[in-house]
Amino acid sequence: MITELLTEPWPWYIAGPLIGLMLPLLLYIGNRSFGVSSSFRHVCSATLPSKIEYFNYNWRASSWNLWLVAGMIIGGFLGGFVFDNPEPIQLATETRQDLAALGISDFDGMIPNDLFNLTNLLSVKGLIVMILGGFLVGFGARYAGGCTSGHAITGMATFQKASLISTVGFFIGGLIVTYLLLPFILSL
Repeated sequence: MITELLTEPWPWYIAGPLIGLMLPLLLYIGNRSFGVSSSFRHVCSATLPSKIEYFNYNWRASSWNLWLVAGMIIGGFLGGFVFDNPEPIQLATETRQDLAALGISDFDGMIPNDLFNLTNLLSVKGLIVMILGGFLVGFGARYAGGCTSGHAITGMATFQKASLISTVGFFIGGLIVTYLLLPFILSL
């Protein structure tokens, strides 16, 4: 029974509340807010001997966040490899048709091998997408004062206006990338 629980997808009405319950737990434990993007700053501050003022602060006071991120990485590995669900990913017929129109036809794994493979990664287009995309995600998270998880979970739950604006911006950006930018990039 435990194996089934760990290998089967959890329905939204269980997974969503569990994620939502992390917020009051973190607030109760130590008045901490949920978010991940600041951990990159903590890692840089801890590992880079720098005279950059942005990295000169007491990162140890927020080291709990590094443990949270380490747990996410370990949990992702366990979920993806140790407790891998052997069933194929369930996608709506319309989604499969839309992706097939973009040239994506491999739906066997969690991510399509048509896009995410070593050949594509080492191509000029792949490097540009990965480097530019990574930069834009990192820059956007810092410019917005937090990442999607921090704003959409913590900020929205604590009624912060900036988080509402950021979350709306994340969704608008996601729609633009999905319907305009991704088809353009895949057509190159």
